[in-house]
Formats: sequence, structure tokens, C-alpha cells
Amino acid sequence: MSLSTDIREYALSLGYDRVGFTTADSFPVLQKELSDRSDMYDWVGSWLLQSADPKNVLPEARSVIALVYDYFRHSYPEEMIGKVGRHYLSWGTGDPPHLVHRARNVLLIEFLTNQGCRVGWGLPARPSAARAGATNYGKNCFAFAEDIGSFVTIVPLVIDKELEYDTPTFDVNCPEECTLCIDSCPTGALYEPLRMNPRLCVTYNTYVTPGSIFSQGQEVLPLELREGMGTWIHGCDVCQQVCPRNQAKLKAELPPNAFLEYMADDFQLEKMLNMTDEQFGRVHDLLLMNYISSKRYFRRNAAVALGNQGSQEAAPALTEAMQDPDELIRGHAAWALGRIGGNRAKKALESSLSRETSEYVIGEIKAALAMS
Repeated sequence: MSLSTDIREYALSLGYDRVGFTTADSFPVLQKELSDRSDMYDWVGSWLLQSADPKNVLPEARSVIALVYDYFRHSYPEEMIGKVGRHYLSWGTGDPPHLVHRARNVLLIEFLTNQGCRVGWGLPARPSAARAGATNYGKNCFAFAEDIGSFVTIVPLVIDKELEYDTPTFDVNCPEECTLCIDSCPTGALYEPLRMNPRLCVTYNTYVTPGSIFSQGQEVLPLELREGMGTWIHGCDVCQQVCPRNQAKLKAELPPNAFLEYMADDFQLEKMLNMTDEQFGRVHDLLLMNYISSKRYFRRNAAVALGNQGSQEAAPALTEAMQDPDELIRGHAAWALGRIGGNRAKKALESSLSRETSEYVIGEIKAALAMS
């Protein structure tokens, strides 16, 4: 058998759902997009632009392998839906081979190495998979695997061997007149087919924070985006949930995931607002939620989510948060109380205003009182 056949068979045996091969040429369309819209993407630094040429990842690069994994194989607990993007509840991280998905990648890299290949990783996932014929595109900027949908993880690898290449699938296979993803984007981040401003994206705003792996982002969530963030605390699935190409998967009767059922209680918003170090450790290490470097940002996001949830029952927890030592938490709790409104929220804000010393929080409280 050929090396291409050996790789494909072994990858499928590990549980990957699609395997495609393409050349190690650069990705000129991505390079142009990143250059033309540098103001939207400068937060990722130079690595993404550099990775658009596989030879920057592996100088001896000859071929790219695109591996696609369908992570939506189970149902998700109600406590998590609408709060965390499904991807972050599905692809565990940690030191291999502790968790199965990372171990799958490690096993494949070991196989390639044993075949005499030098291996590199860190390529742009969606362009790699499309050029390798493993996925196509959606208007919402996601990659879609036929008969699976867009709830997929892509692992692109580059090796120093020639392979038998697949036919690229750069097509956009969405219904021609459909604009549901664009119309439903809660913050207007999707502004036209295949175009998104990440700085407006809910996902970006939940986890691109100071101290994160992206090193940039803001502590204070922009006022104009908070309402659109809904109850999301890490990621967002809105443009995937409305997509006609995903409806079969979303409506399917799927078995529960025992691990997520076990973890679900940690995702009550009041618990997230008052997150302990132990809870942060579980959430951060066992799920793909380690983009957030500090529990204060989960707490910040939970405060905004509680405000958007709009339940008067959240007022006591938010009132307690108004006494937190961290002004970031106090400020976002104030916004949430103003969004909830009512006498209890107004009294909590007025009481907090009388003792507050932070100019930032005072501004949040006054704005919240004007809302309530």
C-alpha cells in the first residue's frame, strides 16, 4: 500500500471522520485577508500570517494532512447549552495521553514519525481542510463536513513526504438565498458571507483577555456588546445553531455524555459568578476552556450573563458581588443589576454607590441606575 493509504486507514481507525491530503503550498487567500483586514486580526500576532505558509512551520514541507473529527456525537446538558460553545465542551485538553482527543493526535504523529516523516503542526485549519477536500465552507465562516455539519474539529499537520492529493472543496454549499447566520449574529460580527469582524464576536469577547494566550483583549467588556452576548460565558454557537446545514445534527436523538452530565452543576451562572479556585481548576483543565487565564473573567462573563438572563432571583448573588474586592466584578455586577431592574436591584446599586471608591465602578453604577 502507498503512504497515503496507510495514513488514511490509520487515521480513520483512530476515530477521525475525514482525512484529506494537499500540497504544502502557501494559502494566498488567507494571507491577503489577514493583510487587508489587519485591524481586525492584529490581536493574534504574526503567527497566523506566518503559518499561512507551511514552510514556515516545517522548512522541508511537502504535504499537508487535514484530519476532521465530528465532536457532536452526544447530547449536551441543558445547564450548558447557550452558555458554552459545544466545541469547548467536547475537545478535552491536558498532557497526553491523559485525555482521549489529545491522545488521538499524539498517536497519529507517532505513526507518521515511525513512517520516516518529519511532522509539523500549527497550520490554519479551515483553509487546510478545504484544500485537502475534507471540508467545504459556510457563509458563517465555519468549515462544514458533508453529512456531519460544522460541529467539527480540524487537525492540520504538515510532513516532508509527497502524498496522493485530494481534490480541493472550496465551495460554499449553503442555500443560495440563506442569510440566517448573518441575520442572527447577536453582535453583528458576521457582516457579510464569509466575512467576520472577530473583535465584535461573542467568542472573542468572552475569552480574549489580558493574560490569555492571545496576550491582548480587554478587561472591561464593551458596553455596546454586553446585551448581545446573551448568556454566553465561553464561546458562542448562534450562527451554527440557526444554520440549515446543522439541523439534522441538532435535532438528532443522541446519547448523553456522562462526563458532561457530571460537570454540569459547575455551570450554574450563580456558581460561575462566585467561582472557587477548585471549580476554576476543573473547568479550566478538563475542558477546552483554558483560553481564559483567570477565574475573574469567567466571573465577569457570568455577571453579564445573569443580567441578560433577567431573572430577579439573580439579584442577591449580584448584590453580594457588589462587595467583591475585584472592581472588575463589581462593575459588571452593577451593569447586570441595572439590566435586571426592580426595587431590589436599585437599592443594591444605591447602597453600593455610597461606599464605592473606584471611579470605574462608580461610572458603572450610575449608568446602571439610569437603566433600572
